[in-house]
Amino acid sequence: MGETSGSGRLLLAATPLGNLGDASPRLRAALAESEVIAAEDTRRLRQLAASLEVTVEGRVVSCYDAVEAARAPALLAAIREGQTVLLVTDAGMPSVSDPGFRLVAECVAADLPVSCLPGPSAVTTALAVSGLPSDRFTFDGFPPRKSGERLRWFAELANERRTVVFFEAPHRLAATLAAAVEVLGADRRAAVCRELTKTYEEVRRGTLGELSTWAAEGVRGEITVVLAGAEAVAADPEALVAEVESRVAEGERLKEAVTAVAAAGGVGRKELYDTVLRVRSTKR
Repeated sequence: MGETSGSGRLLLAATPLGNLGDASPRLRAALAESEVIAAEDTRRLRQLAASLEVTVEGRVVSCYDAVEAARAPALLAAIREGQTVLLVTDAGMPSVSDPGFRLVAECVAADLPVSCLPGPSAVTTALAVSGLPSDRFTFDGFPPRKSGERLRWFAELANERRTVVFFEAPHRLAATLAAAVEVLGADRRAAVCRELTKTYEEVRRGTLGELSTWAAEGVRGEITVVLAGAEAVAADPEALVAEVESRVAEGERLKEAVTAVAAAGGVGRKELYDTVLRVRSTKR
């Protein structure tokens, strides 16, 4: 189903991470012209507008995590009436580990227009300067706060081949990096990006062990961590024979089973096929 054709819409707008020079002309215009502005922090929104020398004429309402669901009905009603509802968070792109997802989902479910003013994002900025592979990556929000859950979280990332980007609070960074060392090893490479785009921007690159030692002294500012993906480790073909034989026993043809298992295990199809035949011959 397509979106309705009225003039009302939800407009997501990325705001500067710290450097006001990153504010686009489109953001300035939206702040000045939108009938409703839903802001994660209304005080910071007014500070941003004042810094950009923009006069906000629209109605300003708070829209942080705890009240987003409750605010949605009134905001959707405004959109249905033909108004533009501008959603901004404290920094970066709304809905990316920030308020916004629930409101977007409600608009989509109600067939109301949603559009976006692209702009600053700590996720892609950190990835770009990290020096780690950026052709494939995943964003994983914030690590769990509790120690046991955090260790399990890293365990789930142990075999992740893609580069991983996540946020962390400065006062928890040392504990998080120590947990990463415990689960992933001290040699996994990473980058800690601090205060991106701001005067005291800092990017620390190195191994998890090196970064953990550095963070133990205390770190301040907004933090984005970029973690290198796991290196591919080819499985031993003999270790995959049992899986091939299990699939064959369930009715799959040998060549099809070998092709599927070889692809999943990271070994050559012919190598695995020959290994299966050799193992079979030793059992006769």
